[in-house]
Amino acid sequence: MNDQTPASLIPYDEIVQEALRAVVGRVLGQVERDGGLPGDHHFYITFKTQAAGVSIPRHLVERFPDEMTIVLQNKYWDLKVDDTLFQVSLTFNQVAAQLTVPFSAITAFVDPAVNFALQFQAQDGPSEPEPHESAENDGESAGSSAGDEAGDGSNVVTVDFGKRK
Repeated sequence: MNDQTPASLIPYDEIVQEALRAVVGRVLGQVERDGGLPGDHHFYITFKTQAAGVSIPRHLVERFPDEMTIVLQNKYWDLKVDDTLFQVSLTFNQVAAQLTVPFSAITAFVDPAVNFALQFQAQDGPSEPEPHESAENDGESAGSSAGDEAGDGSNVVTVDFGKRK
């Protein structure tokens, strides 16, 4: 029996990543249509700040040169969602900022209210994300972080189709 898995001519990893990112788009689109988050739902969304199509204020790029996490909970507005990206306005240290984030830039999506998390492969850059400081935009619950949900294995989907050697 051969231990080597043959290389696939079908890009399954890309297809699955795209489908899972569409879940994020569908959820955010539902929140946009409903005019707010239902019940206790709130989201931690981690994304690559230097990814193509990301538009955030320069002071945030300087503070988070690789990756940042935003919280959609209490203080956000102007949420707009289309097929490829979302836009939202948040406050950081009492200063309003509009962010545009393509779904392809997202590396994690967590809804702690129901213990649900999706983690994505970074599409560009190193294979392991560098440690980063989480954004502390207004309205974030104390003591929670996106990383907490992934550690217990419940409702977490991690997709990693890296080539085995």
